[in-house]
Amino acid sequence: MKSFTISENDAGQRVDKFILKTFPKLPKSLMFKEIRKKNIKVNKKRTEPSAMLCKGDLIELYLKDDVLEEKTRHYDFTDASRQLDIIYEDDNIILVNKKVGLLCHPDGSEYIDTLISRIKRYLFEKGEWAPEVSGTFSPALANRIDRNTGGIVIAAKNAAALRILNEKIKTREIEKYYLTIVHGKMEKESDTLTAYLSKDTAKNKVSVYDKEKENTKKIVTKYTVLDYRNNKSLLEIDLKTGRTHQIRAHMAHIGHPLLNDGKYGTEQGRYRQALYSYKLVFNMQDAGILHYLNGKEFVINDCEIMKNFKENN
Repeated sequence: MKSFTISENDAGQRVDKFILKTFPKLPKSLMFKEIRKKNIKVNKKRTEPSAMLCKGDLIELYLKDDVLEEKTRHYDFTDASRQLDIIYEDDNIILVNKKVGLLCHPDGSEYIDTLISRIKRYLFEKGEWAPEVSGTFSPALANRIDRNTGGIVIAAKNAAALRILNEKIKTREIEKYYLTIVHGKMEKESDTLTAYLSKDTAKNKVSVYDKEKENTKKIVTKYTVLDYRNNKSLLEIDLKTGRTHQIRAHMAHIGHPLLNDGKYGTEQGRYRQALYSYKLVFNMQDAGILHYLNGKEFVINDCEIMKNFKENN
């Protein structure tokens, strides 16, 4: 005999679907027979195969042990590192300080140890997410940053939160600020730059132009100078549009490439561009279940870019 109390992650399933996924050695015909004979009960009462399970329901199976061997599962994300720098968490979202060198999602060079895999492992081991449940939402990132860029990434714990985050990022109601170190002294202490960007997907590289051309998209980048030392400027970037490699390519286009940017700068072969997504500001209207985030600001004050600038200049 075995019994289970249905968790929130297991709720919303049919009785027969839950049982067959949990006990793969149990023949379907035998399961239906035992339900009819009342040897499988829900909350101490007779049930039907199509009955929907609710959180807190008690399932009892009065069957032989040889057909009640539970399915052994292995998930790739459980092999990911447990290392996560969580700067904020609630029932709907997690804000993570992604370190330089870590991928947000799998690619050809790394499949297992990515930021999303680490988040899935974290939520799985906390009991907040169960991937085996049919139809269960899979934790997802609402924004992403390059492997060699660090900073704040937003992860959604449920579908409703993800929909809102995606909409608010699109409408710029979630403001993202970056710190960067560029070569040279800026002509102005603050400026809003406008240009046009085209993307070469095959080369994973973009080009920036002063005037609109075919297959280009408008980009707007606002910068503010925070400090200047040894012919290097520390800038805060307010990203008004969010195109691929926008900051790196736009700053290089005006003659101030990012420090250590081997793709768009002069330091060939170095791919540790001095760029960090260090601040998020939530200015969201009609944000549904995320209404409580409106007006909140999250800042990484001791990020690597700031330390690098102070220590080496």
